[in-house]
Amino acid sequence: MNLIVRHSISTILASALAMLATVFSFAQHTNTLTVTLDGDTKEISVQQEFAYENNSDIILNVLYFNDWAHAYSNKNTGLAKRFDEEFKRSLHLAKDSERGYTKILSAVDDNYRGLRWKRTTEQDIIRIELNSPLMPGESAKFFLTYTVKLPANKFTPYGYDKNNNYYLKDWYLTPAYFDGEWHLYSNKNLEDLYTGVTKTNVNFNFPTSLNLVSNFDVLGSSSFPNGQIAQLRSIQQKNCEIILTSTKRFTTHVTPEMTVITDIESARYNDIAKGISVNRITKFIEENLGVYPHSHLLVSEIDYNKNPLYGINQLPSFIRPYEEQFQYEMKFLKTALINILEETLFLDPRKDQWLSDAIANYLMIAYVEEFYPDQKLLGKLSKIWGLRSFNLAKMDFNEQYPFLYMLTARKNLDQPLLTSNDSLIKFNQKIANKYKAGLGLSYLASYVGKDKVDKGIKTFYKHYKLSRVKTLDFESILKRMTNSNIDWFFQDYVSTDRKIDFKIKKVEKTEDSLYVTLKNKKGTNVPISLFGLKNDSVVSKYWFSDIETEKTVAIPRKDEKRLVLNYDQKIPEFNQRDNWKSLGGFFSSNKKLKFTFFRDSENPYYNQVFYVPVLNFNIYDGWTPGMRLYNKTLLERPFVYDFSPSYSFREKSFVGSGSFSYRKYLSKSGLYVANYGLGASTYHFQENSRYSKITPSFSLGWRPENLISNKREFLTFRFVNVLRDKDESLTDFETPPDYGVFNARYTNRNPGIINYLSWFADAQHAKDFSKLAFELEYRQLFENNRQFNLRFFAGKFLRNKTTDYTDPNYFSFALDRPTDYLFDYGYLGRSEDSGIYSQQIIIAEGGFKSFLPQQYRFANDWMTTINTSVNLWRWIEVYGDLGYVKNKGIPGKFVYDSGIRLNLLTDYFELYFPLYSNNGWEVGQPNYGERIRFIITVSPKTLTGLFTRKWF
Repeated sequence: MNLIVRHSISTILASALAMLATVFSFAQHTNTLTVTLDGDTKEISVQQEFAYENNSDIILNVLYFNDWAHAYSNKNTGLAKRFDEEFKRSLHLAKDSERGYTKILSAVDDNYRGLRWKRTTEQDIIRIELNSPLMPGESAKFFLTYTVKLPANKFTPYGYDKNNNYYLKDWYLTPAYFDGEWHLYSNKNLEDLYTGVTKTNVNFNFPTSLNLVSNFDVLGSSSFPNGQIAQLRSIQQKNCEIILTSTKRFTTHVTPEMTVITDIESARYNDIAKGISVNRITKFIEENLGVYPHSHLLVSEIDYNKNPLYGINQLPSFIRPYEEQFQYEMKFLKTALINILEETLFLDPRKDQWLSDAIANYLMIAYVEEFYPDQKLLGKLSKIWGLRSFNLAKMDFNEQYPFLYMLTARKNLDQPLLTSNDSLIKFNQKIANKYKAGLGLSYLASYVGKDKVDKGIKTFYKHYKLSRVKTLDFESILKRMTNSNIDWFFQDYVSTDRKIDFKIKKVEKTEDSLYVTLKNKKGTNVPISLFGLKNDSVVSKYWFSDIETEKTVAIPRKDEKRLVLNYDQKIPEFNQRDNWKSLGGFFSSNKKLKFTFFRDSENPYYNQVFYVPVLNFNIYDGWTPGMRLYNKTLLERPFVYDFSPSYSFREKSFVGSGSFSYRKYLSKSGLYVANYGLGASTYHFQENSRYSKITPSFSLGWRPENLISNKREFLTFRFVNVLRDKDESLTDFETPPDYGVFNARYTNRNPGIINYLSWFADAQHAKDFSKLAFELEYRQLFENNRQFNLRFFAGKFLRNKTTDYTDPNYFSFALDRPTDYLFDYGYLGRSEDSGIYSQQIIIAEGGFKSFLPQQYRFANDWMTTINTSVNLWRWIEVYGDLGYVKNKGIPGKFVYDSGIRLNLLTDYFELYFPLYSNNGWEVGQPNYGERIRFIITVSPKTLTGLFTRKWF
């Protein structure tokens, strides 16, 4: 009875507090705007009357306003810096006519006295000094007149497009949120404007040719010569979103639960079917979340594109992996949930975003479980011959949540859910943390009971919608819904990045019981589920908690043939390869080999070996087809082997490469990774002349605490063993055929797209020489869009006995074409000194582009060079190189060259046309075509780095 009384009292108190919070939330700011859009200049003229309510107990002398439209104004705003971190140059390279900005014409108080104002460092927040202090409980009215120049929508969805459509969001001045301290959040393209709830009226004038929809109430509209006006109003909303289109593409659906205005597309799904789907979704949302409090909900294709369904559904539309109904409903459901929660839960959107992500993705998981329980992740593709055997094709749709979260967890790039939105790497901000949040509630529901979590979400939404809310409010409600201890969820799952990883260590069987020893490999004390299976059917399920290190539990024997941890994938477990134990005998736990064509997702019940045909080329081996065998799955794993045996048709012999590597992550920042490796390769370097290379290696990596930073440092040690055999018909080796080189290198890289800085210090020691080298590369993209490139190289022999060789330059520093005695570079014809293959250039050592006389091309004592280039127009650059080459026993030589560089794709595809050098004016000399140099990169792994760098 006492428990019931306490529960009733706590429920009454919670309701009273929620009602009190709702009452206080009605003490809103008020805002009236008169706005005119000029379709020719793409400018909005704004007259704004704002009444600021001081709801705090602090005297205010300054106010801060968000001016996010100004984030597009130049190359130094917070938005521009964010784009730099994500390797996006669009805003930096934009024309002035494409940019957006706010021009404030006047700011006065209610006595028409001028207000002093200035912009903060990141330029999209305005600081306004009040003429007299604003006391607690009082309000201050002032008037602002300004013009907003809209940007082109090539940077973000905001602004205008080439078809004269407009998307306006965060387009006028709104008050920054104040709760005893100012929360000043710059626009970083994160959709997380933090502003006070405001009662707003907008009189919006716009061209006759456009059609208007908004998240605000449209009270009425009327036409006048050369234009039209709409009256918009909101009472408890944060910001006015307006979409203007040249064609009528929005449809209004009136359902029993809410009115929806949408243009979500599905070309092969008719309007009647769309209406049925919208009805089903709005009913599901009201039953599982609650009543939407506003007059209508805007669900646009623009909003969907900002948060799409990542994964297989982003394939080109003609592939269509999913049925039209499923595709449409998931698009609509996701967009609707995000918009509802944004419009009604007034969280700190930068620091508490995980909570709305958790609710939205939890409900999406629940929707699929209820209406599409058999939906596969690959959709219709999972039934195609050749694909259906893949483990990925057998995964259910909802299994994508732990899978995509684990992409960053396995890379040691996962971040706690409480991490501020602007500190998340892009993949976490867009995908992984959102999925982990939703999966977390699903995990909790599986543990305490789905009905309890469902009731907790509905209770939370009922009491806290349209009011300021924090994570603690949600936590307190969930804890009241269950008698189970769920502290682990908020203290470990939400607040930290600790991994979850359990294994079945051993199983002892008796006639009626099983004694199972469970081991907690990571020490994260959270509950774990144990399933008993018979012929892939679940015959038992148990939950166990408080396993700090190791625990033996007893369960009744129910004819299980196999025990599996986390069989239903509700827990985002780090490694599931040791989650099962067969009860069939001593050898039954040995996993069978499974060969799979191409890379697949992990199947914990097999030792997977992947195979894929490969085709390589160099002029000595010709085309070398082969078969690549490896164990690397779609998720990163610590130990990886990779072998590519191939056959050279030109040499009629086997060639190829192979490697073993082990990666150990040590921490999140600082010294974060250790890599151990053993690699080998064998190819031909001349006709009927083979080289074999065996290289053990060890490296350490460092990174800063800010995971968004692209800066990395590495210290690498390796011992390169080279064995060479030469055709007897060719002349004898002019250098030792076999040699070993110990190589140590420290590398420091910060590869920003605006400011690029990379340098290394390298030491090599061999039997006959020791040498040091230093290289620095710097790129700067200036505000006038001129890019300057600088590379500096210096190398010095500490000891050199190679001058006694017949070919003394084999181990020397090279001015224009390194000999590559370590066989590191991707030369198509490494031994060529004439012909097209000799014109391939690797920018290393001297980095010169012109072929200078032989006596200047190498240095057996020391060398220093500077390589520079600057662009003339887009990818056309002029380059110049300077250097000094010193060989033993002869005077040094000053060298130089210059020419035109076509920088089509930096470091991947470039052309160099020499103009003037020590050779003189090269264009007028014979055989100029043989002087042109080129860079080409065909490695798929290297090329994919261009795209993945934006996400990780």
